Amino acid sequence: MKKAVVLLSGGLDSTTCLAIARDQGFSCYGISFDYGQRHRSELRAAQKIGEELGLVEHKTIPIDLRAFGGSALTDMSIDVPVDTDEINAGTSRVASGKVSENDQETLIPVTYVPARNTIFLSLSLGYAEVLKAQDIFIGVNAVDYSGYPDCRPEFIQAFEKMANLAIKTAVEGQEICIHTPLISLSKADIIKQGIALGVDYSLTVSCYKADSLGHACGHCESCLLRQQGFKQAGIEDLTHYQ
Repeated sequence: MKKAVVLLSGGLDSTTCLAIARDQGFSCYGISFDYGQRHRSELRAAQKIGEELGLVEHKTIPIDLRAFGGSALTDMSIDVPVDTDEINAGTSRVASGKVSENDQETLIPVTYVPARNTIFLSLSLGYAEVLKAQDIFIGVNAVDYSGYPDCRPEFIQAFEKMANLAIKTAVEGQEICIHTPLISLSKADIIKQGIALGVDYSLTVSCYKADSLGHACGHCESCLLRQQGFKQAGIEDLTHYQ
């Protein structure tokens, strides 16, 4: 079986991405990041999900992005927005399919973590090179998402090009491929695909403000997008809410 490194946050998207990689016949190696995020519930969820979905190996890498701050997820002095007009307007545009490129550029919320996916993919690239794996899976999405610039196809394409210039194994002929199977799917379609692959979404934690038990707030943007996805998919939302 070919090896693949799968970025696993413990959330809905990354869990679905892992299920897809496994279904495609890859031997999966998970990588999660303890980056100074507001809660550790998602890391505990990632550990359990990795066990349930049969990761060969699962590494959690400590890297403290609180040193930079600049995000509501890494700077406790910045509040996570909940039930705001901006969130409601953004999710309404997503639901109606009326999110333009200009909207995506101007609706980047304070929950965006500067350079997060660049850092995560760089470390995943190192892991893949050591494993002699040519495939990396990441659950980025450019449809039902918060407008983060490092979730766009252009970013992934540019990073993949850079990766194949940067590492020894690629220079020797084993090029890296970064897989983004969710990038053009709606949240509802992601959920439907995960359910078809047997994903238990009650294990996942997507909330920006989850409590110590992993119970979701139900009011942050991540929760609202998740709720909207289950509703549009016509599937019961088994998320544990506070």
